[in-house]
Amino acid sequence: MTDRLSPTPRTRVRRQSALASDRRADLYSILDASTVCHLGVLLDGAPAVFPTGYGRHGDLLYLHGSVAARSLAAALAHPVCVCVTHLDGVVYARSLYNHTVNYRSAMVYGQARLVTDSTELMHGLRVLTEHLAPGQWDYARRPSRRELAATSLLAVPLDEASVKIRSGPPQDDEPDYDLPIWAGVVPISMLRGDPLACPRLAPGTPVPDHIGH
Repeated sequence: MTDRLSPTPRTRVRRQSALASDRRADLYSILDASTVCHLGVLLDGAPAVFPTGYGRHGDLLYLHGSVAARSLAAALAHPVCVCVTHLDGVVYARSLYNHTVNYRSAMVYGQARLVTDSTELMHGLRVLTEHLAPGQWDYARRPSRRELAATSLLAVPLDEASVKIRSGPPQDDEPDYDLPIWAGVVPISMLRGDPLACPRLAPGTPVPDHIGH
């Protein structure tokens, strides 16, 4: 696998192509920095988008859900589109037309496959767990046979993807720079808060280091 993304008719960025990145490292960074993707599938002949938990290992994206989830069943019937977006700031321009947002986004296209091999299934579930809650796989109880039977895991290759990144100040029309109107960026970020214990937690149970720090 090369360190550059090869554009395809589906991934070639046609609008604002200057914001596109073909660096595979940017794709990995965007995927690794989020915990929920949006899975686009064809369901009963119509497009549908579902928020879905995921994790990445190398050039595979693992998607998690219930065996009863129609979204995951539909993902096996046709190629899927997986999207992840980070909103980094609202960009205030001098003209309303030039208002925009700073963001990082990735779109992945591919044919999902159902993970049936028991070794890969446990590996993929570990990838998902560690992506959402680092340190929990070796700390919490492992899935039981009943829980595994109720769980579906899909794998989507990262062979076909597009990336767009926008950062920096507003870009106004040249005459508008002289207008007495404030312009700039209001940053937006998502932060982890302090742990809140379960009401039924046994007294004296300490917060483990991988959660408390």
